[in-house]
Amino acid sequence: MTASDTLSSYIKDRIKVSELIYAVITSKISVLDALKEFPKNLGDPTLNAAFHALIHFEADEELRKNDADYKDEQDLYLADIAEILSQGHALPYNIIEEYEKYHKDSLVYPNIDKKTVFRRLKKMINL
Repeated sequence: MTASDTLSSYIKDRIKVSELIYAVITSKISVLDALKEFPKNLGDPTLNAAFHALIHFEADEELRKNDADYKDEQDLYLADIAEILSQGHALPYNIIEEYEKYHKDSLVYPNIDKKTVFRRLKKMINL
């Protein structure tokens, strides 16, 4: 695969992820359904960061229910990420770095379901 092919693949995957994020924040699909459809392109740090953003969205479910301001801020943050991805662009370095700081390994698995996500999360938080 050439560098041009790789970039083209990243762009297509980023656009798909933007659609998934928009579907999640508009309650058209669940986070788990979005993660099941998530591209398996492990070489793109932008996609890894977007994956972690969705995981955090799901993990913050209780907080989102109890704090409308937090919910609004998180929705806007994800919408901003989706807007960047919808153009095929990479996320800014500061966003990628924030997720890489805490999540060195990618959570993206070739076969994703609740069991694989929870297994990986348990490994990451040492349960």
